[in-house]
Order: sequence, then C-alpha cells, then structure tokens
Amino acid sequence: MTASQTARQLARAELTRAIKASATRQLGETGAAALSLRAVARDLGLASSALYRYFPSRDALLTALIVDAFNAIGAAAEAAAVGPGAPGARWLAACRAVRRWALAHPQEFALVYGSPVPGYQAPPDTVDPATRITRLLAALVLEAHAQGQLCPPAQPLPGPGLITRRVLDPLGGPPAEPYADLVERSLTLWISLVGTVSFELFGHLDAVVTDFDAYFDATVVVAAEAVGLAVPLGE
Repeated sequence: MTASQTARQLARAELTRAIKASATRQLGETGAAALSLRAVARDLGLASSALYRYFPSRDALLTALIVDAFNAIGAAAEAAAVGPGAPGARWLAACRAVRRWALAHPQEFALVYGSPVPGYQAPPDTVDPATRITRLLAALVLEAHAQGQLCPPAQPLPGPGLITRRVLDPLGGPPAEPYADLVERSLTLWISLVGTVSFELFGHLDAVVTDFDAYFDATVVVAAEAVGLAVPLGE
C-alpha cells in the first residue's frame, strides 16, 4: 500500500464520518423520513454527485446509520455486562448502559426504535447488529439458569408456545419444564427495556415519574422477576 493510497483511504473515512454526522443532525431536525442526500451535500459544501460515490441512495445512508446505531448501543450494553458479578447484576448494568446511550444519542435511538421510515426496507445486514442486545439478554438468562440462579415461574404461561420456530429452532426448541415458557418470558426483558427508555426519551413519563433513574431500575426489576432473574438494586 502506497502513501497516496493510505491518504485517500483516510480522506474517504473522514468524509464518510462527516456525511454520517450531518445526516444524524438532519434526523434531529427533520426526522428520518425527510433525510435527503442533497441536504447533506449542501451542509458539507459538496456536489451531490460526490456524495453519491459514498452512498448511492438515501436508503444506503439510512442503513449505514442504523447499523452504526445498533452496533454502538449493543457495544455499550456488552461492555457494561462484562465482569464477575451475578447475571442479574450484570443485566442491570447493561440496561443502565442502554439508557445512558439513548439519552446521549436520542436521534439515533429514535431511528432504530422509533417509527418505521416510510418506504424503507431494512436489508439483511442490519439483523446481526439489531440482535446484539437480545443475544446479550439471552446469554445472561441462560447463564443464570446454568448457575441455578433462575427461579421457575409461580404461574407458567398456558400453552401452546407463543414464540415462532424461527427463534426456537436455533435454541434447540423450547426449554424443558419448569422453564418451557422461558423464551416468552425473556422477551419481556427486552421489550420492557426498550419501552421504558422510549417513554422517557419521548416525554411520555413527564409529570408522571418523580425519579427517572429509580423508576428505570424498578422496571428492570419487575420485568426480571417475571423471568425469575434476581436483579439486586443499590449497586
């Protein structure tokens, strides 16, 4: 690799970051549905034709922003969950990390967990980044189960199962009794996490909750109790 090639690569990477940053600002100002490559080009003082060499369409730019957001929020959760603590404590740490990231990056969170963008179809390469948090959740629940730290439900959900085979087959089918409904229950952890963060971020809890930090932790505990996962507070 020559010095000129390295310089071109660095320049391309820098301009790619600038394009994404401009697009993210536009998300906050006009929303994802109104994202425009021409507006980004004007913001950066570029010709539209130059921008299309980096992102051939609005959807390509949206996909790049979505992948970046999912990877960033997933990385934040994974980093927080590292450590020797009990699975429940590490799950709480991961949830708090997701909330911190969302509050610091509201436009990106809204992009991936807000209203769908009309006309946009997410390509397959968004799936792996999008499932980083759910894979982390599953790993912590399975770890708690393996360590005997998971309590069976007091009232099992009535059958038949509510989760598709597409999800269950890679797991080897439904868990054995008394945890046959564990996958259904575990889904509530992810939904509670994203839902609570969304309600806070979009103002639905304003004038309702007195302490957002404490309320967020409480929702994590309530959701975890439904799974049988002990989440210690005050840590």
